[in-house]
Amino acid sequence: MNFSGHGGTSLARGLVIAAPRSGSGKTMLTLGLMRAFRNAGLTVAGAKCGPDYIDPAFHAAATGGQSFNLDSWAMHPALLGQLGAAVGDDRELILCEGLMGLFDGVPGELGRTGSSADVAAALGWPVVLVIDASGQSQTAAAIVQGCASFDLRIKIAGVVLNRVASPRHRRLAGGAIEALGIPVLGALPRDEKISLPERHLGLVQAGETVDLDAQLDRIAEFISAHVDTEALLACASASVTLPCTGSNSLSPPAQRIAIAKDEAFSFLYPHILAGWRKAGAEIAFFSPLADEPPAGDCDFCWLPGGYPELHAGQLAAADRFLAGARRFAATKPVHGECGGYMVLGQSLTDQAGHVHRMAGLLGASFSFANRKLHLGYRQARLAEAHPLGAKGALLRGHEFHYATIETKGEGDPPFAFVQDAHGGAEQAEGNRRGQVTGSFFHVIAAEET
Repeated sequence: MNFSGHGGTSLARGLVIAAPRSGSGKTMLTLGLMRAFRNAGLTVAGAKCGPDYIDPAFHAAATGGQSFNLDSWAMHPALLGQLGAAVGDDRELILCEGLMGLFDGVPGELGRTGSSADVAAALGWPVVLVIDASGQSQTAAAIVQGCASFDLRIKIAGVVLNRVASPRHRRLAGGAIEALGIPVLGALPRDEKISLPERHLGLVQAGETVDLDAQLDRIAEFISAHVDTEALLACASASVTLPCTGSNSLSPPAQRIAIAKDEAFSFLYPHILAGWRKAGAEIAFFSPLADEPPAGDCDFCWLPGGYPELHAGQLAAADRFLAGARRFAATKPVHGECGGYMVLGQSLTDQAGHVHRMAGLLGASFSFANRKLHLGYRQARLAEAHPLGAKGALLRGHEFHYATIETKGEGDPPFAFVQDAHGGAEQAEGNRRGQVTGSFFHVIAAEET
């Protein structure tokens, strides 16, 4: 690949890699393009539409730089614009991976539905549409035409066909699409060897994936062999400049923050961490799996979500961590999100039915023995004053877990009252005991007031 003439600009150009539905091949194409362009000498940044912890970590591995989430439902347009600009700092190209189908979101005002189309429209990034062509040929053109005409805020700059069975299949599907005036930028043959390991919440985390660099290089070679990367790069456009007023970024909960970080606690949004640091907060990471306690000189302890159920026995045996968390909580606030919430509770039952004692700082107990999916955007109203906001303050975020609550901790008042994005009634969520709080709610941003 020769990209002379494309680099050296001060303002990164962007593309959204989207699809009509999940499972079309967005992640594989995005990672392959990121690594291929990086290997060719471009400075590439990643971004992810919507709430997702795992894909941005793979983006970071593929590009060598930070990847931010861009969420039009949770984020005020000003914050969306600020993050869109920040992800492109000192980079020549931004590749933003969409979520689900291009227009999939929740009810909301125009531009605030959480869809990939909202992000593309807000930031002015053209869309490269990935079409799973298996089981169809010319009908693929009807799907492309529908996507191109459904929302006039966005531009479909080109199409990449995936799971193409033969040259004839490519000619039939590709020819019908190109007759619409939309270029076909590539056709990926079926190849079961080009994949990454998966888990119930998506891909296995980047840090756990064996030989990830070599796998990314193989994916990049596959994509480069079947996609016109020069033509795809030429489709990218500079970001639209959005107003900088009204941002709803999350303020730091304290000056010095202890944050659990390892394979059990990895679900912390990069934009939140970057925002806290920009505001002057100091971050001190510690690893519960390595039996490390939170630093005693910190003012606040945060246990993010992750996969504690996969490490429940090791966490239950981490005496220094558990004692340190209890000692910290005696005088300073501690908060757990989702997986962190479960570790702050009384016990965690793994999928095999084994019960593991946890920190016992909250009254609830949790189980994976009978899994049930809880999924969706949430708005949370804080039940009491908290380092994250005043009593009644509104936060926007989401819930995504398979755990069930075995015992609620009847003596514990709720952390917040949450409402889904579809207008359901508020429900008490989480637990509070002294200065310790926890809930399944993952915060993305403070709600604008």
